[in-house]
Amino acid sequence: MTRAAAAILLLSAAGAAAASAVALAQDKGKNKANEREEKVRGDRDHVVKQGKWIYDDLAAGVEEGKRAGKPLVVVFRCIPCEACAQLDEDVLNGDPKVDAILDRFVRVRIPKTNGMDLSLFRFDFDQSWTAFMLAPDLTVLGRYGTRSARSEDEKDVTLEGFAAALSRSLELFARLDEVRPALAGKRGAAPEFPSPEKYPALSGKYTESLDYAGRVVPSCIHCHQVGEARRAFHRAAGKGIPEDVLFPFPHPSVLGLSMDPKAAARVAEVAAGSSAASDGFRAGDEIVALAGQPVVSVADLQWVLDRAQPGTSKLDAEVQRGADRVKLALTLPGGWRRSGDLSWRTTSWDLRRMLSGGMFLAAATPEERKAAGAPEDPSRMALRAQHVGQYGDHARAKQAGLQKGDVVTAVRIGKGKPRRDLLTETRWFEALAESTKPGDTLVVTYVRNGKEQEASFATQ
Repeated sequence: MTRAAAAILLLSAAGAAAASAVALAQDKGKNKANEREEKVRGDRDHVVKQGKWIYDDLAAGVEEGKRAGKPLVVVFRCIPCEACAQLDEDVLNGDPKVDAILDRFVRVRIPKTNGMDLSLFRFDFDQSWTAFMLAPDLTVLGRYGTRSARSEDEKDVTLEGFAAALSRSLELFARLDEVRPALAGKRGAAPEFPSPEKYPALSGKYTESLDYAGRVVPSCIHCHQVGEARRAFHRAAGKGIPEDVLFPFPHPSVLGLSMDPKAAARVAEVAAGSSAASDGFRAGDEIVALAGQPVVSVADLQWVLDRAQPGTSKLDAEVQRGADRVKLALTLPGGWRRSGDLSWRTTSWDLRRMLSGGMFLAAATPEERKAAGAPEDPSRMALRAQHVGQYGDHARAKQAGLQKGDVVTAVRIGKGKPRRDLLTETRWFEALAESTKPGDTLVVTYVRNGKEQEASFATQ
């Protein structure tokens, strides 16, 4: 065989292997899509057959609540998402810890955000499970559902915590006329758009309902897509992403409060040296009100923190401490909201598209700094590319020559001054969300095998 023939044979084999790999990936993608389709349709069939929950019909729930004189519990659940799957299963299938309490509510299950009234249902859209307790006139009694990390949901949500939130909501419902003025703050100002599918990033792609006659999964707006659409809306305006949109629903831990997931709003620990410690909070305190609003869960605390206006320095709090009701003031120190971590959030995937060319960046360990030849000084920037996007808009860093394992040591906007002080991915997002607009050129300095190099790509 001639060299030319051998080369042709080799190329043919390589091409066949590549085609086979693509076909395998496509088959896997189709199988996964079919599994998700079956999962969503199976959820509807199971819930309707069970007969305890009204499925995807808030109006019917309201009518039943008015007829029965019961409050509503409205659960939003992104069916294919794995986070909170165990909690969802236990709640849905009648775990005795909560089922008796749920019998005192009209139960409504909603598997989408399409058509969701954003003037009423405002929550941390990086979640895949959240619950609202409502009076039949849609007065918000409380929220339940929080998330503070990529996994380990049991540290944030539990059946016991949900039961406690439901019980507190029932207490408020029993005194609705008395507490109605205090509950008014549980609804916010009018949103940018009345429902998710009205946002420019989603408009024309989705409708207000799911397509059960066709492919239901592609017709669904996931919770995280709402958060992404909000950021994209502000980003497109060219004025930077507002602080409260970039850092939504701050967790109490940013102020030093670790909460007990098995209680309504009980402080498990107060970080030494934190603002909460200086304010006099103690482990075991039950927070019953914040900024005048009754609190039924950690999600309610996050709602109040999310609504705190710029310049607010303190929030009045009431805590139950043993037999005593104690009044405290929760201090909001400068920059408090920005101390939250963004990297765990599902919506950070879209921030990477906008601001890092599709790279998932993490602070390099001392060993990774040394191996790459990056600065070993921990005060100097060294962000390791844990992943580099391979497709579409997430592949701009890849197309510029960056690879997984590269350590980024500086970034500048066009001909601007290099930034070497962005020590975490969150600080990267924060700095570039405020200082760039779509189409700006980012020049990234990175180290690979001890050699410093540069690459550039456009932001989106």
